[in-house]
Amino acid sequence: MSICAPRVLIAAPASATGKTTVACGLMRALARRGLKVQACKSGPDYIDPMFHAEVVGATSRNLDLFFADAPLVRALLAKGARQADVTVIEGAMGYYDGIAGSAQASAWELAAKTDTPCVLVIDGRGRALSAAAEVTGFVRFRDPSKICGVIVNRVSAGYFPRLKKIIEDETGVPVLGFLPVLADCGLESRHLGLVTASEVEGLRDTLDRIAAVLEDTVDLDALLELAATAPQLDCPDAMTKENRPRSDAAVTSENRPRTAAAMTSENRPRFGTAVTSKNRPRIAVARDEAFCFYYRDSLDLLEELGARLVEFSPLVDSGLPEGTSGLYLGGGYPELHASGLSANESMRASVKAAIAAGLPTVAECGGFMYLHEWLEDERGVRHPMVGTIAGTSFKTERLGRFGYVTLTAHGDSLLACAGAQLPAHEFHYWDSENCGDDFTAAKPLSTRTWECVHATPTLFAGYPHLYLASCPDAARRFVEAAAAYRRGGAL
Repeated sequence: MSICAPRVLIAAPASATGKTTVACGLMRALARRGLKVQACKSGPDYIDPMFHAEVVGATSRNLDLFFADAPLVRALLAKGARQADVTVIEGAMGYYDGIAGSAQASAWELAAKTDTPCVLVIDGRGRALSAAAEVTGFVRFRDPSKICGVIVNRVSAGYFPRLKKIIEDETGVPVLGFLPVLADCGLESRHLGLVTASEVEGLRDTLDRIAAVLEDTVDLDALLELAATAPQLDCPDAMTKENRPRSDAAVTSENRPRTAAAMTSENRPRFGTAVTSKNRPRIAVARDEAFCFYYRDSLDLLEELGARLVEFSPLVDSGLPEGTSGLYLGGGYPELHASGLSANESMRASVKAAIAAGLPTVAECGGFMYLHEWLEDERGVRHPMVGTIAGTSFKTERLGRFGYVTLTAHGDSLLACAGAQLPAHEFHYWDSENCGDDFTAAKPLSTRTWECVHATPTLFAGYPHLYLASCPDAARRFVEAAAAYRRGGAL
């Protein structure tokens, strides 16, 4: 079926231009009108979607053209838009910035392949006619550019009318409004970008202040009219294993090989136990201040495949939830909570014993760090952790192995058959003495590769983050392994 899905993408010429502040402020302003706002984020970022959820009180989704092909991205966009009055998508980095200096998986490619009009947020400080030159360049750089409007950030109310006239006269692109410099409304930075929404004191009050200003300085009616020009989207009734777009196509591009042909519903080696209403496995999902990086569509898929997701806190709970038959340790900030994680000895012992007993476990980045024998905190102090992975996860002074990768499995394991490929990404300042060597990671449009991940029939643990919605066979193997564990005796 097709649905009407008013939508707009908020982008910028570069990072640090203020698009997150503007995008969140617009979402909040629209929500204050009583509209149901669906938030989305271009690319693999976890943190901005947490801000979006805090602002609009709704789930925010990632839309990523490295992880998924255009049909799957459009389906996920439509899925989120079904219950919304308007969808606001926040772009990533500069508008045309994609993989390895190309436009692949950029915000522009997302706008083009989802037929979404874009509003470009530009910096208004210290410029006049040059602002029009910048807009002209971005509009003409690709055809179609999808740029249908401009918002000027960091410009005074007195100067804005003149700048608006210059831009519109020179480019023909309507300027929808502006955001002046607001004292005490900035968002802190940290080694992973923006701090998580739960840590920002008075975030809702701050965003209400920004929204109140935007209600006066941006033509929200014009923004909604622009969003309404977006064409209809195809929307499956449900994203199930029968009608979900195949992961094989989702991870195919000109620069990346196709997911292994063996991974199909017809000839995929059976792994685990078929999931029925009688043996639905309980997968424990770590969720607290230390572990908070999850893709909503990954969790949705696990549930659609039959799993019951049960959240728990490695910081405060004494052990894994009763009846656990699978474990998902996502990314986050364990290094900032190393002392508290270490002090919870009963939880560490519970996790270690369960994994040793064969509990199917996926541990990504921060979750992988937690499984080490030792974890260094920000001061370089070592704290004992779970001990499943030998060695120490230690602090470095630079961002390591940043960006998209394709993982190729060396052998059969929990999430993949030998030769299968999984799209993933890495982003971490901590490293490990023992990164694993059961997968090869390859950078797209590059010759760079490295070995990574500890993979066994019951474990996937490493720095790469997975987007399970684009590799449903991996998700299915995880759920089936958890069902088999449940049949053999859960915790």
